[in-house]
Amino acid sequence: MGKSLPVKIIISDEIRQAAPGLQVVAIEADVVNGATTDELWQELEDEMARIAANYAMDQVNKRPGIAATRVAYKALGKEPNRYRPSSEALCRRAVKGMGLYRINALVDLINVLSMRTGYSIGGFDAGKIEGDELVLGVGREGEDFEAIGRGQLNIAFLPVYRDKVGGIGTPTSDVERTKLTDETTKLLICINIYGEEMPVDATIEYAVSLIEKYSQAKNITINRYKP
Repeated sequence: MGKSLPVKIIISDEIRQAAPGLQVVAIEADVVNGATTDELWQELEDEMARIAANYAMDQVNKRPGIAATRVAYKALGKEPNRYRPSSEALCRRAVKGMGLYRINALVDLINVLSMRTGYSIGGFDAGKIEGDELVLGVGREGEDFEAIGRGQLNIAFLPVYRDKVGGIGTPTSDVERTKLTDETTKLLICINIYGEEMPVDATIEYAVSLIEKYSQAKNITINRYKP
């Protein structure tokens, strides 16, 4: 689509009230996506092993980044045990000893980043985003949202990023329309920090190192947003 970077993020009043401590880090870059290398897959498996060694199942949702996301869900009226933040779901799989499927380099490096930091992270093909801004608002009853690999997801009362067409991402799942594929060349990562766990600067540094190493990231832009 020839989209220019970066995409501006607007945080709605509803989110400001429910999550006054929220910080969003938006990282955009030109990338080369493709198959996950053995080196990246080893990083993912090592991170899953680290989680399993350091957290019992009942401790996963006590991690500061995850716990704060759950608090935001409850403040908006969503039950976090039914619609778990993606970072929590990944860590629970690690503790259970359940593996993940190799998807592609961008998806898998974002999973590494999410498990390491405790933050739920949206990964989008920026070339498929309609318009030049995203609004972070609250999901509505009956709102169309075809979640990746899950079909229609009830996003009512979830935080949701919307472009001109509709919702593209929540901390629980992202949407099929803007998902990362082997053909993705423009990346947008939204790191949703509802409560700080890994320091923000360290999180940014780690994220940039991953996309540079595994997706040949160039022309990287970083923007921070707060309510």
